[in-house]
This record gives sequence, structure tokens and C-alpha cells, in this order.
Amino acid sequence: MHRQVIFEFNKSASLQNWETLDDVVMGGRSQGNISLSPEGYGRFSGTVLLENNGGFSSVRYFPDSLEVDPQDRIKIRLKGDGKRYQFRVKHDRQAYESYITYLETTGEWQEITISLNDLYPTFRGKDLDQPNFNHNSIQRLGFLIANKKAEDFELLIDKIELICG
Repeated sequence: MHRQVIFEFNKSASLQNWETLDDVVMGGRSQGNISLSPEGYGRFSGTVLLENNGGFSSVRYFPDSLEVDPQDRIKIRLKGDGKRYQFRVKHDRQAYESYITYLETTGEWQEITISLNDLYPTFRGKDLDQPNFNHNSIQRLGFLIANKKAEDFELLIDKIELICG
């Protein structure tokens, strides 16, 4: 088994390859932000609003070309606020579909391991009739909150690793 750190947050981590994308792209008013907490964790936080057909906020990371096998796993150390988040990957930045799973956070630090081939394809909130993740690269990964209600949120992220073999 081989481990590769995809991203590890710390007080001097660069957020250059991280960006937020909210429902404002379609007229909504939600607002999310990625920042470093005083302890050096990634802090994805903000407010989801439902006005104007809104309802989501997301944060995305664009790694340098990350080669994977569909049998590999992603391990994430995070601390949520008890809310449900999506973990999302894209094998190609230009692809319309994302491959997702849901994470139930507890309010405590958690280590969550996800098999890439368990991620299933969606587009704009609709499940697609296509195979689960079966690609050899990840060009984007991230988190999204869209629980069909107006709410404040905060997700702390410590480390994201790739576990091969």
C-alpha cells in the first residue's frame, strides 16, 4: 500500500489552487469561502440561501495531474458541523459530470475513506445512468453543501490523501 498526500493544510499552506463556486452562477445568493483557520486547517464556510433557485456552495481544488486507479481510495481527515456534504471528483476539468458520495459529519474529527469506484456520476444534482468512477486521473476534487435548506456551514479539512494498492 502506498500513500500520497494530495493536499495537507497548515498555517503556511497556499490556497492558490482552491476556489469556491456558489449558486450565484445561476442567480442564487449563497456564499462560501475557503480560508485557513488560526490552527492551519482548511476552513470551508459560509451560508446557503434558497432565494432565486439557489441552494448550494462548493469549494474545489485543482491538483497537478493526479494519476489514480479506480481501485484506489481517498482518505480525508475533516471536522464538520454535523451537516451532510458531498465529496466530488472530476477525471477531466472539461467533463460535465462529477463523481460524488455523501459525507455525514459528526461535529468531531473524522477520518473518512472513500473508494474511487464507489463514486457515482451526477450532473447538476441529477444522477446519471453511467458507470461509477473508472478513470485513471483526477483533475479536480472538492466539497459541496446542498441540503435543500438555508443554513450556515463550516467544514474544517486537515488532510486529503490517495491510498494506492
